[in-house]
Amino acid sequence: MEIERKWLVNGWPKGLRPEHIYTMEQGYLALRPTTVRIRREAERGGTTAYILCFKSKGGLVREEIELPIDETLFERLRALIGLPLIRKERRDYLLPDGQTLEVNEVDAGAPGSFFYAEVEFPTVKAADAWSPKAAGLAAYLANEVTEKQDVSMGAYWERTRYDVQ
Repeated sequence: MEIERKWLVNGWPKGLRPEHIYTMEQGYLALRPTTVRIRREAERGGTTAYILCFKSKGGLVREEIELPIDETLFERLRALIGLPLIRKERRDYLLPDGQTLEVNEVDAGAPGSFFYAEVEFPTVKAADAWSPKAAGLAAYLANEVTEKQDVSMGAYWERTRYDVQ
């Protein structure tokens, strides 16, 4: 189960130093009724992971199953998709309250590129209680889109990959 709030943001947060930086590529095998995605994520100075992910529909709460796969299967699935994968850079910032702010830049330099931020929570109660203002991020996290399906990565994939073919 994933419990996560999401915001559209402008750039990287000022005054915070990232704990981890990842480069990623991801693509979608299915969007309905369940999202099925592959991802390669390489941590700067660290390891590379290959992940097959299943996600249910939802906003704040949704089922998420992530399975590690090997590079060979990732490349086979990538070829099966047959479309350019989404490129992302994610930076993780540890906040004073112990939460991690994940900020992603999507398809840097491409038309329609954008930034979004996420914070994951252990419970719905914790998610509802968490305040961007208390974390000193009220201005940065002003545009919450947690419940808006049209700003999901799957919707972005559909707009930027399917619609241009």
